Formats: sequence, structure tokens, C-alpha cells
Amino acid sequence: MAVDIINEITNLDYSAITAKIENFLSSQIEKTNSDGVILGLSGGIDSAVLAYICKRNLKDKTLALIMPDSEITPKSEIDDALKMIVDTGIEHKVIDINSIVREYGKYLESDDKADGNLRARIRTNILYYHANSKNYLVLGSSDKSEHLIGYFTKFGDGASDITPIVSLYKLQVRGIAKYLGVPQNVISKKSSPHLWKDHEAEKELGISYEQIDPVLYCLFDKKLTVVETEKTTHIERSTIEKIERLKISSEHKRLLSKKPMEEQQ
Repeated sequence: MAVDIINEITNLDYSAITAKIENFLSSQIEKTNSDGVILGLSGGIDSAVLAYICKRNLKDKTLALIMPDSEITPKSEIDDALKMIVDTGIEHKVIDINSIVREYGKYLESDDKADGNLRARIRTNILYYHANSKNYLVLGSSDKSEHLIGYFTKFGDGASDITPIVSLYKLQVRGIAKYLGVPQNVISKKSSPHLWKDHEAEKELGISYEQIDPVLYCLFDKKLTVVETEKTTHIERSTIEKIERLKISSEHKRLLSKKPMEEQQ
């Protein structure tokens, strides 16, 4: 495994990074004349990091929405989210989206992947409803790993006003989570957006974050070639090429909608 590269990725000053994110959030609230921030708290590590950052200086200006689908979301995820609410003391609401999903199901043909992305988009609609009503900014929980490989729902969990941890790889998110005091079981659990039953990110991708992060770091931060990345990380070339393809094929998710006149230029 790419131990040296992983150490290079994760050996950071998480205190300084936290302070930078906190200053960024405060400046964005002031710049946009907003009254606070809102986030979806899933029980997973990415949204947990957002909640624990907001706890420090924005506790009275933060709303967390816990939005399970009671037929899909494991009870343990809801329990973890509620425990973090107690720990952080931020305002929260619990909204079971199952009845909304079932209502859509009356008019749509069932498809597991499309249904999963629908759940993500329903949650985003609810976040923006509350953001509108409270004049809050929506925080996105995408990290750099998932952003680069396109592991998010377009106009779902990929939609936000600001994305505080999008510059941090998943392994770095684990590091800052530890610094912030996020519960260890949340840090160590398998990453999952829980868009369908038994949904796990690494199982769906077929690659671990211990492979994804070193490859992305070498290809896009260090600007190494595939061959150089293979030599540096000792990760199989087929895996490196798969990660590179994920980045290329998901480019549309990171761009604004194409316009006809732009295509002619």
C-alpha cells in the first residue's frame, strides 16, 4: 500500500485548516448577508465534520436536518446523527422522507439507481426550502475525493451554496474529524450515502479510499503520469486508470450547464 503517500496526504495542521474553514464560513455569511448555515446530517463522517466545525463558532447560527428514508436508512445512522446533535448542541429537525419518496413512486417507474438519486434530490429540496425560510446558506458535504471522481448526485448532494471541505481528501477528512472530536465509530464506519439498502461507497466503486486518495493526489496534485503514479503508489495500473476514467467521465457534474453559443466558440 502507498504508505509514504498516505502519510504525505494526511500529515497536516488540522488546527490551521479548521481555522481557515471557520473564517471562510463567517466571511461567506457576512458577504451574502445571510443569517446562518444549514446542513444535512446523515450520521456519516463528511456531514459530521461540518457539524463539529459549526459547533465551535456558529452553534447559534446552524440548523442540521436529519433526513432518513425509514425504509432504507439504517437505524444506527439516525442514532449516530442524533448523538452528534446532543454533542454539538446545534438546532436540528428530523424529517423522514419516506412518504415523499412513496408519493413520487405513484407516478414513476421504479429503478434502484434513479430512486437513490431521487432521495438525494428530495433532501436537497428540503434543505433549500429551510434555507430560503431562514435566510441561511446551504453547506455541501462533498469532500475532494468524491468531488473529483463524481461520487455525488448532480443537483442532489452535489448542490450547495458553499462546500467547506471540498479541498480535503477523504483520508484528510478522517484526520480533521479526529481533531474536531467526532466520535470514533463515525470516523471508522464504512462511507455510504445510503441511497438504497446496504449501500456502501467503496463496495459500489470497487476501490478503497486508501487507493483513491493516493492516486488522485499523485495525478492531480503532484501532476504525475499514470506510469509515475504506479511506481510511486505501488497500486495496480488498472486501478489507477479506473480512477482517472471516473474523473474524466464525471466532468459534467462539476460544470455549469452547457450553452449552445459556447459550443460554437
